[in-house]
Amino acid sequence: MNWYLTKMVFRIICGDGSHKAQFDEQLRLIHANSKEEAFHKAQSLGMRTEELFFNHRQQLVQWQFISVSEMYQLQELIDGAELYSKVEETDDADSYLKFIHAKAEQIRFGNSHEILNLA
Repeated sequence: MNWYLTKMVFRIICGDGSHKAQFDEQLRLIHANSKEEAFHKAQSLGMRTEELFFNHRQQLVQWQFISVSEMYQLQELIDGAELYSKVEETDDADSYLKFIHAKAEQIRFGNSHEILNLA
């Protein structure tokens, strides 16, 4: 069996959808015998985790699974190994740096669920 790091993409639609398009990219570990099996397991997991619920404004919120957009087989788990990398381009470097430092402080002081909107 092998471990695969997968990126699963969901679209978030609130109300009638007349808002800026929102997508949630989730990194998930999948344990499978082959790349094909890992892809199918990730696809199945994504479809099973689609959601419909009402927010605090009583608007219908839909989490629609789009697909698995990336998948990497993990050869070995090593302390400090790079699992994922993404280059971010921005017109406002200062704002980006401020945001990153704020996220780091939230993690440092144990409030990471709040910054990730999980609370």
